[in-house]
Amino acid sequence: MNLQAQDQASYLADLNPAQRAAATAGDGPVLIIAGAGTGKTKTLAARVAFLIDQGVSPEKILLLTFTRRASAEMLSRAGRLLPEKYGSAVASKVWGGTFHAVANRLLRAHGRAVNLAPEFTVLDQGDAADLIALIRNDLGFAQSKRRFPRKETLLAIYSRMVNSRMKLGDVLEHDYPWCLEDAEGIKQIVQAYTQRKRANNVLDYDDLLLFWRALAMSDTPSARDVADRFEHILVDEYQDTNAVQAEILLAMRARKKNIMVVGDDAQSIYSFRAATVKNILDFPQMFRAADGREAEVIKLEQNYRSTQPVLDASNALMSHAKFRYTKNLFTTKHDGEKPELIVCADEAEQCEEVCRRILDARERNIALKRQAVLFRAGHHSDQLEVELARRNIPFVKFGGLKFVEAAHIKDMLAMLRLLENPADEVAWFRVLQLLTGIGPGTARRIIEKLHPPTLTPATLAKTLQAVTPPPAAASEFAALRTALTECLHGDKPDVKMPPAATVERIRKFYDPLFQRIYENPRIRLRDLEMLEQIAGNYKSRVAFLTDLTLDPPTSTSDLAGPPLLDDDYLILSTIHSAKGCEWDAVHVLHVADGMMPSDMATGDDEQIEEERRLMYVAMTRAKTQLHLYFPLRYYHRKHKLGDAHSFAQISRFLSEDVVALCQRLTAAGAKALESPPDAPNPTGTTSAAKSVDAMLSDLLG
Repeated sequence: MNLQAQDQASYLADLNPAQRAAATAGDGPVLIIAGAGTGKTKTLAARVAFLIDQGVSPEKILLLTFTRRASAEMLSRAGRLLPEKYGSAVASKVWGGTFHAVANRLLRAHGRAVNLAPEFTVLDQGDAADLIALIRNDLGFAQSKRRFPRKETLLAIYSRMVNSRMKLGDVLEHDYPWCLEDAEGIKQIVQAYTQRKRANNVLDYDDLLLFWRALAMSDTPSARDVADRFEHILVDEYQDTNAVQAEILLAMRARKKNIMVVGDDAQSIYSFRAATVKNILDFPQMFRAADGREAEVIKLEQNYRSTQPVLDASNALMSHAKFRYTKNLFTTKHDGEKPELIVCADEAEQCEEVCRRILDARERNIALKRQAVLFRAGHHSDQLEVELARRNIPFVKFGGLKFVEAAHIKDMLAMLRLLENPADEVAWFRVLQLLTGIGPGTARRIIEKLHPPTLTPATLAKTLQAVTPPPAAASEFAALRTALTECLHGDKPDVKMPPAATVERIRKFYDPLFQRIYENPRIRLRDLEMLEQIAGNYKSRVAFLTDLTLDPPTSTSDLAGPPLLDDDYLILSTIHSAKGCEWDAVHVLHVADGMMPSDMATGDDEQIEEERRLMYVAMTRAKTQLHLYFPLRYYHRKHKLGDAHSFAQISRFLSEDVVALCQRLTAAGAKALESPPDAPNPTGTTSAAKSVDAMLSDLLG
């Protein structure tokens, strides 16, 4: 297609010049710096359509995103953008998904090249922590006379170590200094954890990336097949990648250089997941064209979300960043209110001001759903939640348990995992303790008799027959054995039972246990019904289990509570959870040093700069109204000497040039605190001074 024809292509017609340059870029490595609200999803979808229209087979395109929903949205858009001659389904043939989902798919097909059996099952974060807890107990660290890191901390240390490619000692020194004295014990647990996973043929999230990296970097026919499978690789949200993901991409593009990554260094806020802003800052040097040239860099700076006053303040904020690509967001929406900086006396007045502005905006036809309250940490909204409830303002808080993290769903998934991989020790440990009379100790003894590493679906039924459970658990153990056997063999031993039918059969066994174990089973029952409904969309159990583990749906009744009679509700969210979202009105709480930036994240320049980017993400969520709240005083009600308060400093990120672009307002209580002191009384001052001098003279003798 020549350039003139490209200009006339429908999928390019609505793009601005920078977006069009990105969508139609030539071969080789390309970095798209996409500022907040600059239409990166639209641009990526147009890029996919352009490549297909240029004759690239959709099966030869790999689109990596950080959620399955993002991938599905981009491919759906690309399908709609393509001319009718291609058919609407052609874009669905693109390899699209998250890094972990694509890793799972590739390893199922090529895992044997890295000594990985393709029947592996995947542990979610909770299951991985439970396996570490078992090992921690086996090695005697649970009975230690001194405090030893708990399972969640141990998993976080392991994950940070492998994803950041840092040595254990460096990780402990930099991120977990209180664990330094336990380095040798942590090393033993990590080694045992790795061995136990291999024996049980299970992988955790990190293993999916590590094995993909090993496969991509190996000099094997399978590695070449995997790399040559794709002509073009597209990566969304590249600023959120970690060191292992960058190494995977480098290996995948060792021979074929066509890679386009899209991201915004100013929105790199996930270092706690081992993501590093260095990946996007160093991309032009890391990924070079075949002739050695650095990667091409294209900037998207026209913003379609916010008004210019909001962008002006956001640009000023990032102008002080030490590590960045220089860009200046602009828009055609020049009218609009300046962001408001509201100074409050304390947290109580902050809550009152937030509620007042929320209700005022609602009266001006900005529905509650089009407003959001953002904060640095989940507990920062505690007092506000009480005030919202008192004023009958319904709200939903983002950030919490996901659907598959609910205990009753984890019970069901553990039983389903046993059908695919009976060697899964963590699944056995959970399932056995559902039975009457079986606790952790008894469960471990039964697992020793089962010897999971030797179990297969073919030998499971016979092995279970040889196990004698405690008398109290005999009938339930027999029912479990029958349920598992029927799901594995059924009427047609050569045909696997469909996922929906499997869930139905396991539920039949689980229902009486479920009614006994959990309070409010009627509310939780809706989640089990949802699980069965989801299973009906899959043809295989392994695909069903893998998708639920790697990209789970959000929770239903456990998070949302009873359905609201009023469909309109306010959004409360941590800033991390708000990334990628937008609202007409945004209220940012606690723009005070110690809160923003967090006093836990000021150890070095890199941490402070990430906190600045977090503030930028919060500000750029706003379309038309941005409210920043600064309480002057904080009360500490649990102070050991009684109630106490401290005075705050405004966030260091709100420098003079940023504040100059805001409208500064002062709430009533803050005005009283800020009122000038009484005029000095010369007579009184002299008298007081004489009194002090007299006292000192007396003390000095």
